[in-house]
Amino acid sequence: MKASSRFLSTFLFLASLSAVATAQQIGKFVPIAAGSDEDKALTEINATTDPAQKLALIDKFSADLAKGDMAAVADELYVNYYIAQKNYDKAFEYGDKLFAVDPDNFNNAVNMIRAANEKGDADKVSAYGEKAGGILQRFKATPPPDGTEKEAWQRQKSNTLDANKDNIVYVEESVYMVAYRNPNAAKRAVALTHFADLFPDSPYATQALGVAATSYQQAQNAPKMLEVANGLLAKDPNNIGMLLLLSDYYSEKGEQLDKAETSAKKAVELLGSAPKPEGVTDDQWQQQVSLQKGLALSALGQVNIQKKENATAVENFKTAAPLLKQDANSYARNQYRLGFALLNLKRNAEAKDAFTQAASVNSPYKPLAEAKLKTFAGASTKKS
Repeated sequence: MKASSRFLSTFLFLASLSAVATAQQIGKFVPIAAGSDEDKALTEINATTDPAQKLALIDKFSADLAKGDMAAVADELYVNYYIAQKNYDKAFEYGDKLFAVDPDNFNNAVNMIRAANEKGDADKVSAYGEKAGGILQRFKATPPPDGTEKEAWQRQKSNTLDANKDNIVYVEESVYMVAYRNPNAAKRAVALTHFADLFPDSPYATQALGVAATSYQQAQNAPKMLEVANGLLAKDPNNIGMLLLLSDYYSEKGEQLDKAETSAKKAVELLGSAPKPEGVTDDQWQQQVSLQKGLALSALGQVNIQKKENATAVENFKTAAPLLKQDANSYARNQYRLGFALLNLKRNAEAKDAFTQAASVNSPYKPLAEAKLKTFAGASTKKS
């Protein structure tokens, strides 16, 4: 945003125009009287295209006119200048100075995140995202000024947020993607959970918590995984991803089997009518639904084994198998489980076939299935 669009050039007594400008921004509003020295200097700065001349004019403005709130105007001029010149370190320097005199300047947070993105500095995106989230939270919690009705104040704040919608979305997307791309599962989980705390109203908040839960699972931090997953389900009971995560975890551990069973069955039911997200092709959506349904059925089969309902387990595992073939690990685990359910039913030939299928794809279950197949060979030798 250019300085001229943030710092209104108008007569101070035109209160209606001032109110409109104030309603469009979050942070200090610095009015500039038309025809004043500040107004003339800003007009000249904005009209100048030569970079060296523009910087000289900004330096002069800073030296001669940057008193009181005008220091914020000067700092923002420097920020915009240095971002345009791709001198991001200087932009950060003046952005931090601007925060010192106007801590709730949301436009400055947006500019800092944009500069950090252009520089490719993920740490700074996160740091300035922290500032942006705090600014928005404080703004939303601001009580009405004296003499202003609560309803009118809420409408004004809503209008201000609407006016800044594009920038808010930009900030949220930037901070979310930095957290999402963290290669360390444990750090990614922490960053995404913090994102949801910083931007609780963001459309990315639920998605962030879902990825955080699976990231905690990857980091083998089960207590945090369960905390985040159960917390998300409390807010969004029909979250298929979390239903699958919990049913898979509890069925594998042999814990809370009734909850695992209920979660898996609910996931299957919801998948039958789940709407296709925007940007996903029909084929991609069908593959995703098939895989998720297969995971739910495999979890149900594992619950059945734990409850000694082996015949039902076999049915669920066999139904899941073709749905899971697109994912080697899930397919191999399902067939490995199927082998045990069949063994429990004394259907040894079918069990051997299931273990053979589990060993046929590269996965962590390949050596386990191969070891189990050797027991069949040993049994055959003893019989002979």
